[in-house]
Amino acid sequence: MIIQSATTQIDALLSDVRAFLSDPRNLTYLLPQDKVSNFSADEIQCSFKAQGGIVISLLFDQQDVQSVRYRSGEGSPFPFTLSIELREEEGQCQGQVLFDGEISGFMKILVEKPLKSLFEQMSLQLKAHFDKN
Repeated sequence: MIIQSATTQIDALLSDVRAFLSDPRNLTYLLPQDKVSNFSADEIQCSFKAQGGIVISLLFDQQDVQSVRYRSGEGSPFPFTLSIELREEEGQCQGQVLFDGEISGFMKILVEKPLKSLFEQMSLQLKAHFDKN
């Protein structure tokens, strides 16, 4: 199952956004605080409990010029990758959250809408974070 957020215009250099996203501890600023709990992180991974009681664990996987990628960690309910794709245009950065998960048909019915909402909020929070700073 693939889920994409809308593309968001971020008032920052791509290199600054990539550096921010490459530190799992910063992901707390992108998560909707009213829908997650028990966030913990270090320099290579983070985990949190999403609304509905699902524990999501993200391990930093890689970064390149135009993306930062995380993969599912131990205890995640299914294997997935979470990428933030970045493009720079005229001194500004555009970002989009992409999720690719191996989810059964039944599980898809349960998680597709909440995950889409989560990734849309993450995209908006990324923009808001750089607008404030």
